[in-house]
Amino acid sequence: MNKASLAALAALIASPAAAQGIDETINQIFASSTGWFVTLIFSNFPGTTFPWIVGWLVIAATIFTIYFGFIQIRAFGHALALVRGDYSDPNDAGEVSHFQALTTALSGTVGLGNIAGVAVAIGIGGPGATFWMIVAGLLGMASKFTECTLGVKYRNEYADGTVSGGPMYYMTKGFAERGLPGGKFMAVLFSIFCILGSFGGGNMFQANQAHAQITNVVGPYPGWITGLVMAIIVFLVIVGGLKSIASVTEKIVPFMAAVYVGTALIIIGMNYDMIGTAFGQIFAGAFTNDGVVGGAIGALIQGFRRAAFSNEAGVGSAAIAHSAVRTKEPVTEGVVSLLEPFIDTVVICTMTALVIIITGQLIQDPTTGLFLINEAGDGIQTVTGNSGVALTSDAFSSAFGWFRYILVLAVVLFAFSTMISWSYYGLKAWTFLFGEGQTKELIFKVIFCLFVVIGASAGLGPVIDFSDAAIFAMAVVNILALYLLMPIVKVEMNRYLSRLKSGEIRKFE
Repeated sequence: MNKASLAALAALIASPAAAQGIDETINQIFASSTGWFVTLIFSNFPGTTFPWIVGWLVIAATIFTIYFGFIQIRAFGHALALVRGDYSDPNDAGEVSHFQALTTALSGTVGLGNIAGVAVAIGIGGPGATFWMIVAGLLGMASKFTECTLGVKYRNEYADGTVSGGPMYYMTKGFAERGLPGGKFMAVLFSIFCILGSFGGGNMFQANQAHAQITNVVGPYPGWITGLVMAIIVFLVIVGGLKSIASVTEKIVPFMAAVYVGTALIIIGMNYDMIGTAFGQIFAGAFTNDGVVGGAIGALIQGFRRAAFSNEAGVGSAAIAHSAVRTKEPVTEGVVSLLEPFIDTVVICTMTALVIIITGQLIQDPTTGLFLINEAGDGIQTVTGNSGVALTSDAFSSAFGWFRYILVLAVVLFAFSTMISWSYYGLKAWTFLFGEGQTKELIFKVIFCLFVVIGASAGLGPVIDFSDAAIFAMAVVNILALYLLMPIVKVEMNRYLSRLKSGEIRKFE
């Protein structure tokens, strides 16, 4: 690079106006090119304000719950035993342990959806959105069980010990086994959406909200700088493959979850007299119009929408990570995976919601008790006027002023772990389409890291809309496949549970 180029680059970095101009240009291009896709995915049922994709997810999760006899309740204890390693044989095929597979998948779901997404849901749908998030999490456990069982059953195991699995493999191999047409086409379509999802919700949204939280503490500066730093760090981890990713996530996920949930519990404990009131608002808001945008239906829509984005049950992404587990019993990983929506949504999302509600961030009319709508008419007025991750930061910082600094660390770690997990999901979809090989994998990883920079630079609105649309598009294809293949899962489940009950399957010592 010559002296003139270096001088121009230095001037660009030194000029806040020019640097912010880059952010604005990226934002405008991104918003104009993805609007049609968002509209298609989130269009409403005719004559209603209910997005068809939300109904698609809710109905599927309910059907799987009933079809598998409330497996999320029956197998919960066994799931904990499997994660502890009680039934793990180190000689089984696969790359990672049950615990590593769980933490890898959790790192893709326990993230900014729990911090920023919950705040978005409550900021629009009120406390009642929390109730529907919990319901979606409990039902989603059955969806996760179904897809992850299939992921292990139809995975590809290679001579070098590596594994490739996920919806694209059970769509092709499972459909062929049942004599069903269209498996290859659905697999290709899912892979395309998965790649888009990895660039969107698994990448850009994370970088966007990480930058938002950093600037909330240190002051504004161009987003592309945050994006560039994060992109370099992400690249250094993902070049090592799944084992490198798993070794990082098994350390980061428990640590950041403990810090975040622990602090939330302290704040809730400090305000224990408000717990009853908070749950009263949650239950009342779920079924009544308490002044929020869209009333009870608005709360339901926001609750399910944000829960699905947070735990990804039915999306098919987790099946890719769980496919690499060391096991010869597909059902074991289905059972382990049902813990994800419980930890992610029922526990962590509820903690975030309670802190926001208990600390009084949402403004109510003192006379009527109804929440006040902001000037734009698209959300509830908050004490500081903030939304998303900044609203969560306000809630935690109202109890501990120093916590906003801790939250910066948590947000960055959440974002980082989610990005590296989603890089693996996108990579497996990429190699399914274009074939295995180091060069092909490297091309994807470079493109993925470029989207880290774009995400940190683009505005929250376009990013969150595209993130949701891309991930939900995966669910459209995946759930259709789950419907057609769930009889296979039921056979596997009944066979495994009967052997477990008879004592044929024993703890490994």
